Amino acid sequence: MEWEFGLLEMFQTLHRPWLDAVMILITSLGNGGFVWVALGVLFLCFKKTRRMGMAMAISLVLGLLVGNVCIKNLVARSRPCWIRPEVEMLISVPKDYSFPSGHTMASFEGAMSIWYCHKKWGAAALILAGLIACSRMYLFVHFPTDILAGLLLGLLHAWIARKLVECDWRIRRDF
Repeated sequence: MEWEFGLLEMFQTLHRPWLDAVMILITSLGNGGFVWVALGVLFLCFKKTRRMGMAMAISLVLGLLVGNVCIKNLVARSRPCWIRPEVEMLISVPKDYSFPSGHTMASFEGAMSIWYCHKKWGAAALILAGLIACSRMYLFVHFPTDILAGLLLGLLHAWIARKLVECDWRIRRDF
């Protein structure tokens, strides 16, 4: 855990008022998976992007159930800001457990779902997902391994959702 605190302390040396404001904004986009849910709903509204919207919806539901409901409560890992309360917080201290990062998981579920269907949009979404993930360490609410687990789960959930949507589309096409 010491190497993780070392990395988090490195992030603490980067603080500047303008960067604090940017990171607070970036992390807020991931609150409750907001930006990814909104994009998924938008994509569902258009025939051309409906498969992408379905994949996003499925992957986000998987993340909610597997990551946030099950794993977080089974692992019950304390957040860095709970362990070192002397670090000045720029956002409200989260009340749920730390592992895995829900912001990161939802971000990579959404971004990879987009990337599978549209590489150019997906590249932009992956950059945003990476920024959201980094913001969680910058804001001292997640350990690096929380972020890594969220990223890997997000990739897995997006892949599963993609396979489910492809299978559904093939079945519908055959009828």
